[in-house]
Amino acid sequence: MPTTLSPSFAPDLALTRDAIASSALSHGLLAVGDRWTSLLLRGAFTGVRRFEDWQSRLGIPRPTLSDRLRKLVALGLLRQRPHQERPRRNAYHLTRRGLGLYGHVLMIWAWERRWGSRRDHLPTRLVHRACGQAFEPVLSCQACGSKTGLADLRLGLEVNATLLVAAQAAPRSGRMPADPGGELVLGQRLDRWTLLIVSALILGCHHFDQLRAVLGIASSVLSRRLASMADSGLLQSHIDLRDGRRTVYRLTPASRDLFAYMACFSTWASRELLRQPSSIRPVHKDCGRPFAAVATCSACGEPLQPWDVSYDPAPNP
Repeated sequence: MPTTLSPSFAPDLALTRDAIASSALSHGLLAVGDRWTSLLLRGAFTGVRRFEDWQSRLGIPRPTLSDRLRKLVALGLLRQRPHQERPRRNAYHLTRRGLGLYGHVLMIWAWERRWGSRRDHLPTRLVHRACGQAFEPVLSCQACGSKTGLADLRLGLEVNATLLVAAQAAPRSGRMPADPGGELVLGQRLDRWTLLIVSALILGCHHFDQLRAVLGIASSVLSRRLASMADSGLLQSHIDLRDGRRTVYRLTPASRDLFAYMACFSTWASRELLRQPSSIRPVHKDCGRPFAAVATCSACGEPLQPWDVSYDPAPNP
């Protein structure tokens, strides 16, 4: 049975460490969470298909673009189709597995419009063709269809041994990469490590020593990342009133708003990429069912599919 977390608990650090390491979020972000891969996937949902178009829009180096496209084809997210015979050139189309990422793409678009500082490549308006209304994507429970937020969930931890073994076999480092390829175009650094820090905070780890223990990273590196997140408005900190030597770290509205993106991505990674249950297992309090995330239309409440949505293109920079 999963260990259920209560609002006033002291986290089991060993359990939380193993649950984060073996979570669908962590494994999924390792596969497709770097900056260039994220941008390629989002471009695919706005109709970019050709190598030259991705390169001109993103300014991505040709070898990097070739590598990321090969990776996405190998993962089964894109498939190649010829679009020109002489010389032979291929276009890249989303597969069924790739289309499953649409919910998380909508959620990161919504987050960027609300909190990001660089919006040049974002659609200015989304319209749900099924109901004819402009909409905002809403995080909902797939089981009962109701709008769902973090406060509506009961979180449980049950370590997936298969994913934990895979995580332990991967090369480990106490360093967080400084490569700008680990960033999304947001003005904030929203790479895998930032999202795992947000996960640890959601799971009740609010002190530096707790975060270091469950994430397994060097103190100096964690200090810099926490300071950077605070400067970007993703964390707030204050002195612990029970122990003046310690600092308490908490989520801000901006970082709490990332939960919809994380939930949609985790649901997809668990079902489509890993085909394994995540070690972080939310239950929807209202319906009592295991929570699986779905993006729904704010106007009509129906699940959103990429073929049912039109958008006003981003303005030219």
